[in-house]
Order: sequence, then C-alpha cells, then structure tokens
Amino acid sequence: MVLGWRRRKGNSKHKKGGKPMMELVVPNSFRCPISLDMMKDPVTLSTGITYDRENVERWFEEGNITCPVTNQVVRNFDMIPNHSLRIMIQDWCVENRQHGVERIPTPRIPISPIEVAELLMQVKNSARRLDQYGCVELVQKMRKWGGESERNKRCIVENGAPVALASSFDAFANDSVERNVVVLEEILSALNWMFPLQLEAHKCLGSLASLRCMVWFLKHQDLSGKEKSIVALSELLSFGDVQHVEALSQIEGVNELLVEFINKKISPTITKASLRVVWYLVSSSSSSNSSEKMKFSFVELGLVSSLLEILIDSDKSRYEKALAILDSLFTSEEGRNIASGNDLTVPLLVKKILRVSPLSTDYSVSALWKLCKFGEKDEGRSIVEALQVGAFQKLLLVLQVGCGDETKEKATELLKLMNPYRAELECIDSDYKNVKRSF
Repeated sequence: MVLGWRRRKGNSKHKKGGKPMMELVVPNSFRCPISLDMMKDPVTLSTGITYDRENVERWFEEGNITCPVTNQVVRNFDMIPNHSLRIMIQDWCVENRQHGVERIPTPRIPISPIEVAELLMQVKNSARRLDQYGCVELVQKMRKWGGESERNKRCIVENGAPVALASSFDAFANDSVERNVVVLEEILSALNWMFPLQLEAHKCLGSLASLRCMVWFLKHQDLSGKEKSIVALSELLSFGDVQHVEALSQIEGVNELLVEFINKKISPTITKASLRVVWYLVSSSSSSNSSEKMKFSFVELGLVSSLLEILIDSDKSRYEKALAILDSLFTSEEGRNIASGNDLTVPLLVKKILRVSPLSTDYSVSALWKLCKFGEKDEGRSIVEALQVGAFQKLLLVLQVGCGDETKEKATELLKLMNPYRAELECIDSDYKNVKRSF
C-alpha cells in the first residue's frame, strides 16, 4: 500500500521547527471513479470496476445503463461488496488518523427486495391473525432497516410496504382500537416516512375504521401520537378523494378537535397539519349543502377569529393556509357576517396583499372581494375600511405587477366598488406610501 504525499507549492505554511507542512493525498485506488471522493462502501459491478455504492446507485437511478468507466452496457445490476478494498481503506484511515483522517465505518449490507417481500408477507399474516405483538416486532424490524440508509427506505417503499401496512392498520382498527393501540401506533409511525402513499394504500387508510382510529389518537395519545395522526390525515385528504373527506366529517368531535389544535398551538407540526385538514374539509365536500354545513360548523366554533389571530403573527406557510380557509369560509353568509364584525378582518386582509406570497395575495384579494361585494348587512362598511387602510393603492399595484386572471377580475371589481367613496375618504395607512397615485 502506497501513501501519497506532496509538498505544498508556493507560500506553504510551516510547522514549528521550520519544517514544511505536507498534504495527505488519498490513493487513486481508494477514490470512486464517479465522485473522485474516497469510497465508503466500495462495490464491484459485473464489468469489474469498483465504485462507491451510493454514487453508482444514483448513476443507475438517473436512467443510465452503462458502466461509467468502460461504457459497457450493464446487463447484470448486482453490486458485489468489495470487502478487501474496504478493509484496505479502513486500515489506511487508521494509519493516518494523526493527520485528521477518520476511519470509515463498516457499512451495513443493504436489504434486498426479496427480504422486504418476505417481511411484508409475515406482516400480512400477523394482521390476518390479529397477532398484535408479532406484528409490532416485524414493523420495528422494518423501521430499523429504514433507519440504516435512504436506500433501504426506497427499497421498502418500492416493494409494497405502504399497502401492506395500511391494510394491516385497517385490520387492527376494525378489531379494536383500544386493544390494539400498540401495534396501530407502530404502523402509523412507519407509514409517516412513506408518504406520499399509493392509491391502494390510500383506500385502506381512508376506511371508516382507520379514520376513527386516527381521530381516537388525536383525542387520547401523547404529543407524538397526535402529530403522527394529524399528519396522516392531512396526507390522506390531500389525495383528493371526496369520500374520505365525507367520512371524516361524519366522525363526532372532529371539527372541535381541529379548532382546538389551531387555538392551542400545541406544536408547529400539529398546527400546520390541522390547518391543511380544515382546508380540505371546507373546500372538498361532495355537495353544496354538506359544504355549507361544514363551513357553518367551523364558523360557529369561532374559527374565523382563530384564523385572524394567525394572520397577526405567524410564518408564511400558516399565513397561506389561514387565508385560504378564510376565503372559503367567506362564501357563506355566516362567515362574512362574523368577519365583518371583527375590526381586524379588513386591515389584516389588506396588509397581506403583496406582503407574503403571490398565493397569499390571491386569497387576500378574493376574501376582500367577497366581503365587499356580498356583505349586504354591513352597508358598505368593509369598503370604507378597506379604503382607509390603503386597499385602493395596493389593488392598483396588484394590477401593475401582474396576477392571475381571476385575481385581476376581482381586483378590478373591488376598485370599481371603492371608487364612489374615494372623494370623501383619505387613506390613513398604507404599506406603499411612496407609490405614485394614478389619480
């Protein structure tokens, strides 16, 4: 084994005693031909060339079918661990640790699709027998595999784990949530790093029994259990299946729980996921009647005020979700009435225009348009308030900087609604005081 050394060129630094510092050079045989970095897990292809496993796997995942060095078409994609070379690299690292070289750890052998298939078969059999503790051990083994490397995670997901776990979750939930809570929580933990799920897995996780189980977790589990459940519900509803939305909305106490999570701000994860679930519930109902009932329910629970509180001080993602829900709630008369009676509504909506993101601007303009156009009971109060806090200037700027057709139409109509009031009112607040007036 050859140690590579070379003297630094030019103005090299010196150690004590006047001796020049030497730069340690990694032997070429230790470098991966793809990245030129020292290999951590050398594997040899059928072409006889050795690469670092992570690099050559990425090479093939990108659609290449040739050996990077020889350019031969690879017909056998088996990767044989080069233990001899790996031991040589580790020995070299140990010999040069005084120069700051760290020994590479011995890599774990990646799992194979066959191993995953065998484990999943055992998981399904355990679920069929309702063997809670046997299934827990198998799922824990799967989670341990996934924790070893990203490659293992991909292998587990690509070979059907989400479907097997979701169907097992449904089986145990159908039996009894209280009796099978240990295995149900273990399965849900594993599913959380497998999102997004396939269609079949969505169907199993969206069953009434599975939904009831996740709602039970929201009520009775600790913070970790609540987070896993609300994230799973958010992922499930994002798939766009109206039946899942309808099924969840029929479970008693769901709306109250979601509003409670938004108000209490237990954790950022729970707050964001709860906002997403509420958005799907108020915007994805299968009929206008059920949609109105859902919106009325959230309005009655005080969600409008809760969302306005979020708009006072929060982050970008929560601003967008809160504005999206407000815009949806304002399609109902009850939502508009509650909002127009709150002194924060109009100033906050105007403030978020052109301040957070294009999406937030779209929702803010739409919500303001609904308040001003359809708020018959406030007798133009919303229009007057909007003018006083600088909405006219902001809407002009929205049209100037560009926006979508729907936002452009609503902004234009808002300007027409405000125009008759302009002569009598003076803007008292504006985020764009230096914008040149066009009138």
